[in-house]
Amino acid sequence: MMEALNQKLFLWINATPDSPGWLIALATFIARDAIAIVPMLIAALWLWGTRHRLNAQRELVLKTAIALVYALLISWCLGSLFPHPRPFVAGIGHQFLSHAPDYSYPSDHGTTMFTVALAFLCWHRLWSGLTLLAVAIAIAWSRIYLGVHWPLDMLGGLLVGMLGCLFAQVVWLFGGTRLLRLISSCYRTLFSLLIRKGWVKE
Repeated sequence: MMEALNQKLFLWINATPDSPGWLIALATFIARDAIAIVPMLIAALWLWGTRHRLNAQRELVLKTAIALVYALLISWCLGSLFPHPRPFVAGIGHQFLSHAPDYSYPSDHGTTMFTVALAFLCWHRLWSGLTLLAVAIAIAWSRIYLGVHWPLDMLGGLLVGMLGCLFAQVVWLFGGTRLLRLISSCYRTLFSLLIRKGWVKE
């Protein structure tokens, strides 16, 4: 029942040879490049900002990083325990994006982007979380549209992202402040030259 619904939704979203070329190109850009927003955003929040906001930004970065580690670990375990072939491996629909024929559930792209979006919803601002959630949904759509993921792969990424944020919050309650001090100390040592030059914040 669930698998039949998964396939039906996939075929409804998946592009065909008659789909507009510009839409396939847009989906390809989103599927491959939009994920780059994650490392750029994390680096910017850690390295720059006003003095009174910098500590809160770095707390957000560290919580998000912990959530990502847990989420991707859970994703890997689920993929190993419940391997599911990608649509093009199963011979269903049309593929417009090159991809290795590995397991599809849950989506690593979906897991990463949904985890970051949920982290910002929980620990930053509503507007930033909703903006990132829109990006996550766009990535989810694009990878289904191009034929490399099932809709349930993306739902799995969302659920795993929720678990990652939950685990990160628990970790933070038990030692997050100490961990932030330790990592901040290491950062100041490794980036001391750039800090003295004023290129990044202390």
